[in-house]
Amino acid sequence: MQQKPELEALIDVARGARPADTVLRGGEVFDVVTGTRIAGDVAIFQGVIAGIGAQYEAADIVDVSGLTLVPGFIDTHLHVESSLVTPHEFDRCVTPRGVTTAICDPHEIANVIGVAGLEYFLEAAQCLVMDLRVNLSSCVPSTEMETAGARIEATDLAPLMRHPQVSGLAEVMNYPGVIHQDAGLMAKLKLFEGQHIDGHAPLLSGVDLNAYVSAGIRTEHEATSAAEAREKLQKGLRVLIREGSVSKDLEALAELLDDFTSPYMCLCTDDRNPLDIAEEGHLDYMIRRLIARGCSARAVYRAASLSAAEAFGMKDRGQIAPGKRADIVAVKSLEACDVKMVWAQGVLASQEAFAKRRLVSPVGRASVKAPRVTPEAFRTGGNRSETDVIGIIEGKIITEHLHAHIPIVDGDKRPDVGRDLVKIAVIERHGKNGNIATGFVRGFGLRRGAIASTVCHDHHNIAVVGVDYEDMALAANRLGEIEGGFVVVCEGAVLAEIALPVAGLMSLAPFEAVREALGPLRAAARQLGVGLHEPFLQLAFLALPVIPALKITDRGLVDVTAFEIIG
Repeated sequence: MQQKPELEALIDVARGARPADTVLRGGEVFDVVTGTRIAGDVAIFQGVIAGIGAQYEAADIVDVSGLTLVPGFIDTHLHVESSLVTPHEFDRCVTPRGVTTAICDPHEIANVIGVAGLEYFLEAAQCLVMDLRVNLSSCVPSTEMETAGARIEATDLAPLMRHPQVSGLAEVMNYPGVIHQDAGLMAKLKLFEGQHIDGHAPLLSGVDLNAYVSAGIRTEHEATSAAEAREKLQKGLRVLIREGSVSKDLEALAELLDDFTSPYMCLCTDDRNPLDIAEEGHLDYMIRRLIARGCSARAVYRAASLSAAEAFGMKDRGQIAPGKRADIVAVKSLEACDVKMVWAQGVLASQEAFAKRRLVSPVGRASVKAPRVTPEAFRTGGNRSETDVIGIIEGKIITEHLHAHIPIVDGDKRPDVGRDLVKIAVIERHGKNGNIATGFVRGFGLRRGAIASTVCHDHHNIAVVGVDYEDMALAANRLGEIEGGFVVVCEGAVLAEIALPVAGLMSLAPFEAVREALGPLRAAARQLGVGLHEPFLQLAFLALPVIPALKITDRGLVDVTAFEIIG
């Protein structure tokens, strides 16, 4: 992290009395406040914009002729772990696409190894080209209806609050805990009172939403309809439009984004993997899509930069203007958002810049401690055929609570591929109790074999879905052998896999290698009949008991609406 320039020197550069470090010449600045274009140089001094709209001198003159300069993009909510790579590789993957600031919640790794995971992210955040801000995880575990690898209380967060990379308290997912004043959660809310607190309240409305917002929560990324987002805007929340690999809310919320609402709306990806980033993009993809949907360029680029900075109290960025941090993206076309060059705090995001970063040793190795399972572990007993079924809604992490009659044969309810009723199981993998819970899910289209993952929100136990118990056992056991990851199995053979040895969540490989491995994994899943675009992350969210309506953890099926375990 660079130091702020001497104020007198910055003023001298701004008025042309002293040369800048770098001058960007020949382009136009797109002002996200007025929507106008500004001709003239952009002068950068010690990572700060000294001046625009005039002629400046510097030893380093960069020709940006024919390009439009926009503020660096800010991803307002994500989990780096869900990109399946380390913070250093995430930086190398998305910074060249214009993301100069990202606000992350490391609760994935924190649910596995606790405070050590937060400390790892805080150390890594100080070594990157981008500015990675960390919101300290509020819900580890997310509820009491799952077995996580760790527990974090307010007393654990207090010593980390003053770290320079900390932005505030991360998404408060346990909204019933807020409304009903859970003691542990109240302690965290009081600890961060007056500071930024991130929200997470899917489908919450009315007086319960009033209660939730009154607790000091400021943002919300879980709105999935325009009506839901509108009410949340009306009640003072900043709405973050989300478009990830699974959660795709852009189309539903685009109609709300205009020049009036854009100061209070931002963009985020939440969970997006390197294959989708390569094929579609990151925030640049969202910007293209929103403009194509009819949103004005001013509203979209403002939401991607200045509105995000304001929402999180970062007064030093979000606009190409004197005194602001030199986070600048050069594009050929505003509509195409075709990024040509990126500067993060005045540093060109080049391979040379990435090579200079200090590396941080990985943590969370050998974290998969699940017992070896046998095919019999996946039998589902009962004394009635009526069965609760998780219904997948593709592109959403909310699910339907379905019911089906599944006959009991020899004491077991078997998968029925004809009705797309396949078995799902969650296996505790932190070495705590060895719990195994089973249930049924509809929506995968699976006709044979099994797929399994240790990316299993947010407790990150082993989730496995399949139609053949022997294949399910092989898939689950294989994850223990490779320190976690994704695996596809059919007829006793592993068809494809990727190892994620950092807490069972992140690869040690470059993002390009992860991207290449994801293609064969998806292809192998399709061979089994899976029709979902992103089956592995879709599977992972089936275990998150804070997203309605029906989910499963190692302790059983969870009726999220009632917030209770039902079987």
